[in-house]
Amino acid sequence: MDGNTPTLLYGYGGFEVSLTPHYISTAGAAWLNRGGAYVEANIRGGGEFGPKWHQAALKENRCKCYEDFIAVAEDLQTSGLCKPKTLGIRGGSNGGLLMGNMLVMRPDLFGAIACAVPLLDMKRYHLLLAGASWMAEYGDPSSDDWAKFLHKYSPYHNIDANAEYPPILFTTSTRDDRVHPGHARKMVKKLTDLGKGLWPVHYYENIEGGHGGAADAKQQAFMTALAYDFLWDTLSKGFSK
Repeated sequence: MDGNTPTLLYGYGGFEVSLTPHYISTAGAAWLNRGGAYVEANIRGGGEFGPKWHQAALKENRCKCYEDFIAVAEDLQTSGLCKPKTLGIRGGSNGGLLMGNMLVMRPDLFGAIACAVPLLDMKRYHLLLAGASWMAEYGDPSSDDWAKFLHKYSPYHNIDANAEYPPILFTTSTRDDRVHPGHARKMVKKLTDLGKGLWPVHYYENIEGGHGGAADAKQQAFMTALAYDFLWDTLSKGFSK
């Protein structure tokens, strides 16, 4: 292996959701058939290894799931499968928060990021739509939780004007009734302003659909193709000649 395999790493890491072996037709058609590698990370916060696996990444320990995801990404590169320019990552909702944190925590580790219907402003998330129902997972920003730990994994508040960020695609839905589209909108605005238009930031907002980002099968197919094509086209530029 020479590191030139376009590799897509997917993660979620929250709410005791388990990423167990399953068939993904879209990944097969849009990624594997092109010669890419597809990986799912079983990071803390999920439910793959029982309740304790989930509880290990709650509130003040949330960064454990980000550390796990980084460790998986580093191992993929150490193995020779890929390198930063050929490693892309994808996640949505809580997984979008994961993507946002990967952008600001380890921009050097990834070649492209697809971030869907994300939480990104952890200081105000509890004031928007269903956010207040997630405080058992993340913490309460109106308490000391913000100063103690929440600010550490609020991507919107950790953008570094002096950093070099990889290409990123944000997608959201105007009618999302769970995660407010304002998270993605304000993140794109801040990245565009601080990066002075030099950072490769892409944005697509579907005006229909709910938290899934699409109103029907046709829209879902479009949104899926949009993410896969963005990732593939971007990572393809990282191949060694």
